[in-house]
Amino acid sequence: MTGSFPTIRPRRLRGSGPLRRLVAQTRLHPADLVLPVFVREGIDAPVPVSAMPGVVQHTIESLVAEAHRCVEVGVGGIMLFGVPLAKDPQGSGADDPGGILNVATRAVVDAVGDRLVVMTDLCLDEFTSHGHCGVLDAAGRVDNDATLERYAAMGLAQARAGAHVLGLSGMMDGQVGHVRAALDAEGFTEVVILAYTAKYTSGLYGPFREAVASSLVGDRATYQQDPPNAGEALRELAQDLAEGADIVMVKPAGPHLDIVAAVAAESPVPVAAYQISGEYSQIIAAADRGWIDRDRVMLESLIGIRRAGAQIILTYFALDAAALL
Repeated sequence: MTGSFPTIRPRRLRGSGPLRRLVAQTRLHPADLVLPVFVREGIDAPVPVSAMPGVVQHTIESLVAEAHRCVEVGVGGIMLFGVPLAKDPQGSGADDPGGILNVATRAVVDAVGDRLVVMTDLCLDEFTSHGHCGVLDAAGRVDNDATLERYAAMGLAQARAGAHVLGLSGMMDGQVGHVRAALDAEGFTEVVILAYTAKYTSGLYGPFREAVASSLVGDRATYQQDPPNAGEALRELAQDLAEGADIVMVKPAGPHLDIVAAVAAESPVPVAAYQISGEYSQIIAAADRGWIDRDRVMLESLIGIRRAGAQIILTYFALDAAALL
């Protein structure tokens, strides 16, 4: 009947693949993606990370090859994490020009630096014998202000190695301002600071600890944010912006999409989100058992993070997703 109910039919715009693509409100592009990678000192071939199938600890040579693959598929950036042979309480390898992360950074920048954004993790946890993100005081607690001095030294070492973006992931109060001041004083005014603004403590970091050979016993609950709390993410955002952050990030991404959306609604600078190791491994494990379609769920998870407001997504799926996109 003419004019019969329903006259409004949203399904009309879902009728075919081309039509759905035409009216899609959120789009994912390879340039939105950043690939986190691990480079390990003292190995002569890549070492698989058992808890993260498809992910390896790279040699410098295989890391450079991976960076070239990022360029080939149009991935926006690469984030480097170092795995040293030796550790000590101060994390001395972090700011040693001959340390694995700084050597690897120079190699990657020399190879692809004008075609790919090279990011480095600025945190001590991979380099300390106790596994914490900062140095400890006499009582065994993470000393916030002493750690800032180590971060400044690490930031300068990474800048000198050629890093374009420094990922400040330690969650120390004042870290952005302290590192920014140190960089500017040495003339590194163009180096970008990516602030881990809302980094929540999580059980999903487990596979990452294998990937970086973490020495941590216990947790980081005294400095990473507590998952029940949302409001403090905006407080941290205001602080990071006031201290000069160029990009802000939420981590883990999937469990905290509400925080991604809240930060994106307030932030005048680009917002990133990190789909962490446990998020990756859950998808891989379920797909390996035939319970889900790996590629479909991979892309669905990434579009959800993008739709929440993240302009940049760090994900171990970056190469695979870029190839599909």
